Amino acid sequence: MRIVKVKICGITNLEDAKAAVDMGADILGFNFYPKSPRYILPDKALEIINQLPTFVDTAAVLVDALFDQVKDLAELGFLNWLQFHGNETPEYCDAFKWFNIKTIKAIRVASEDYAEQAKTYYTDAILLDAFDKSLYGGTGKKFDWSLLTNINKRIFLAGGINPENSVEAVETGVYGIDICSGVEESPGKKDHSKMKKLFENLEHVRG
Repeated sequence: MRIVKVKICGITNLEDAKAAVDMGADILGFNFYPKSPRYILPDKALEIINQLPTFVDTAAVLVDALFDQVKDLAELGFLNWLQFHGNETPEYCDAFKWFNIKTIKAIRVASEDYAEQAKTYYTDAILLDAFDKSLYGGTGKKFDWSLLTNINKRIFLAGGINPENSVEAVETGVYGIDICSGVEESPGKKDHSKMKKLFENLEHVRG
């Protein structure tokens, strides 16, 4: 059995957050990008996080946010990860390495060229998502996982993961999998039966 992190992203309410944790989620993602249909205000996210067990990690999903805005979030101390999902530069991401918080840089995969791009970032992890020219994530699209290669970094795999292909996703050997639309009833609202099926399917392959 291998240890793999399961991140449930796009959390907008306490009911879904508690259900995800009870079923086995390691990390919950909160989307602070105002244009996202899964957008949540930081204050609302904090209300939810304050009612969760402390062993669960929490991540802020951000898209080209102003440095000072992200700095303020990091300094609040209620988040474990900053997930940069836009066009943030390596220098921008590096600026947060002095904070007591881990970082993830999302890269949208369209070809094998993603590996060279990933190597320019020194974040704590890289998240690989499907490429979409107009969306920054949550598309429900799966990219060609045969493009995955060893880049000597912790990799979160995202994009089109659902209960049916989740075991295949884990078996690619990544550090973690990131699921959003694959367990949703609608954007921002989780389907608890789909989440239950996801964790049931993963039970025999997770460490």
